[in-house]
This record gives sequence, C-alpha cells and structure tokens, in this order.
Amino acid sequence: MPERVTGVVREKEDIIDILNIVDRLESLVNTSTRVPATGRAMVDKEKIQELVDQIRLAIPEDVKAAQDILQQKDTLFTQAQMEARHIKGEAEEQFRTKVNEHELVKAARRRADDVISDAQRKAQRLLEQANAEAKGRRAESDAYATEVLRNLDKQLTTLLSTVRRGLEVLH
Repeated sequence: MPERVTGVVREKEDIIDILNIVDRLESLVNTSTRVPATGRAMVDKEKIQELVDQIRLAIPEDVKAAQDILQQKDTLFTQAQMEARHIKGEAEEQFRTKVNEHELVKAARRRADDVISDAQRKAQRLLEQANAEAKGRRAESDAYATEVLRNLDKQLTTLLSTVRRGLEVLH
C-alpha cells in the first residue's frame, strides 16, 4: 500500500479509537453513582484520567503537527507584524528626513537668493556713489583748472601789456 493511503487508513483508525474512548468516557459518566438532590455524579477519577491519557495517545501525529504549525504561524505572523511596523517606522523617518532636507534646501536657496540680491543692491549703490563722487571731483577739477587758467590769462595779459609797452617805448 502506498504511504499516503496507509496514512489515511491510520488517521481513520485513530479517529475511530478516539470516538471509542469518548463513548467509554460518556458511558462512565452515565453509569456513575448520582449524588441525590444535586444533579451531579460521582466519577472514578483514575478511570477518567486513564481515558484522557488514551485520548491523548490516540490523537494523530498530524493533528499534533498541525498544532505546532499553527503556533509557528502565529509566531511568524507576530514577527511579520513587528517587522512591518519597524519598516514602516523607518520609511516614515526617511520621509520626514527627506522632507526636512528638502525644506532646508529650499530655505538655503531662498537665503542665497536674498544674499545675492543684497549684494547686487549694495554694488549698484556703491557704483552710483562712485559715479556721483567722480562727477563731483570732475566738477571740482574743472573749476580749479578754470581758475588756474583765468589767473594765468590775467598774468599773461599783464605780461603781454608790459611787453607791448616796452616795445612801444623802444620804437
């Protein structure tokens, strides 16, 4: 007989054994001495314990293995949930970090734009001041040169008059 068929036959036999033991347990309870006015029965503890032990022995290994698998499933599920929470927490933290970095970059760009604008305004003001100062100095230089040339003109005119008078005297 193939192993699978043998296993199925064995499981059926185990189930029949369990049902027989349950029938004997029920028969024990039904034939036990009744306690008057309570609705209870006095059952032989040793006989019940013996039947419970037989039930335990009759439980197929597959049922016991299934119980172990269910426990492992619960453990794996719990671990998976914990890992999922951990991964979600890390992802949220990375998201917050990225958002903060993005905000920092935006703030840095705004600050850099402000600094550049301030520098351009200051440079424009300095250029305007330099032009105004140069214009003022040019005007002062022109006024000084005009005054020097006028004085020179007066001196030359006086000198020329003196030369002409000297020439007239000599002629």
